[in-house]
Amino acid sequence: MDTDRAGLRDRKKQQTRIALSWAAIRLTVERGYDNVRIEDIAAEAGVSTRTFSNYFGSKGEAIVARHHDRARAIAAALRERPADEPIWDAITQAALAGFALGEPVPDGSGATPAWVEGLRLMVAEPSLQGEFQKAGAAAEAEFALAVAERTGTDASRDVYPRLVAGVVGAALNVVTQQWLIAEPRPSVADVLRDVFGRLASGLPEPR
Repeated sequence: MDTDRAGLRDRKKQQTRIALSWAAIRLTVERGYDNVRIEDIAAEAGVSTRTFSNYFGSKGEAIVARHHDRARAIAAALRERPADEPIWDAITQAALAGFALGEPVPDGSGATPAWVEGLRLMVAEPSLQGEFQKAGAAAEAEFALAVAERTGTDASRDVYPRLVAGVVGAALNVVTQQWLIAEPRPSVADVLRDVFGRLASGLPEPR
């Protein structure tokens, strides 16, 4: 029973963290970064500002939390892929499984022009760049460990896992940026398959 209660507490904490992060994203996209207060985020998520402070030190941390969670989900999905699956096929499928955590609208299909413009401004917000960089570095380190486990390499010494992790991080950023500017707007999954398919084929020159 103690284990069950502890598990339930952990799930509730994770749900609150997710709710706060999505609330921060929604409000920032709708109002602009400078027009959102921590009090607004807490109210949107149905919790107190004290509860917000238990999870995040700033609204920037709350916004970027989904970026880090998405990367962790991709790393976890990679660990679950069949051992005999080619590495880039496994990474592509893991990215498809985990990237949905970061989609502003399910499959990207219901995004209005106003929402996309707000999301574009949020991603480019200067005050968030430091948070995005920190989350990206943590995500790359975690993904490198997953690649190392799969390939029998050492993430602290070998080039391969760190190189793959860096390329994947850059590729995910390209997926987001391309989805934000593409017209007509494809699904995020289609953009991801295109980007990772090019990597899997050795990034040949465009034709």
